[in-house]
Amino acid sequence: MKNETQILVDKGEMLPLMEQFYTIQGEGYHKGTAAYFIRVGGCDIGCHWCDVKESWNAELHPPTHIEKIALEAQKYSDTIVITGGEPLMWNMTPLTERLKELNMKIHIETSGAYDLTGVWDWICLSPKKLKLPTKEVCQKANELKVIVYNKDDFRFAEEQAAKVNKNCVLYLQPEWSKRDKVIPLIVDYVMAHPKWKVSLQTHKYLNIP
Repeated sequence: MKNETQILVDKGEMLPLMEQFYTIQGEGYHKGTAAYFIRVGGCDIGCHWCDVKESWNAELHPPTHIEKIALEAQKYSDTIVITGGEPLMWNMTPLTERLKELNMKIHIETSGAYDLTGVWDWICLSPKKLKLPTKEVCQKANELKVIVYNKDDFRFAEEQAAKVNKNCVLYLQPEWSKRDKVIPLIVDYVMAHPKWKVSLQTHKYLNIP
């Protein structure tokens, strides 16, 4: 028999909360916008260049009731970004419905590898080769952000761009540790393929958490 906490986690009424913090959105379409980030633990995709590897093991992050998460978020901003880890490993509907009751605008950053749950104002899809996104997430994505680590990622980016809807904004973003090498490649690629835009991790340049 599952204990009470596990039952609530399975329902999405509690989530393995790694951290939550108020900051400036550093990447993609909403860069420069003040937003409250909710980082949920748990990810099984395992990108070697992930800069939040401590989020991978959900068991390291205490299950926290969504009411506590939502009321804390309400103190800071009306724009909420739910990220991970991979937030869609969990049922996002209870948390997002509660945030909507509090009149929040809710964004998600996801690999899209799991079924889409939740109520979203903006879906940032950042697909990974190791576990491809679902058709539903691709069709509903507002923003496609592909991380460029090497030249093969341009091929991967085009494959993913073919899956998203026609209004989805397309971004290529250098992997931070390879930025000096890949930024010139991205600039040349975007100039040759202007449907794409360049995304930078501006929070790292500005030394913002």
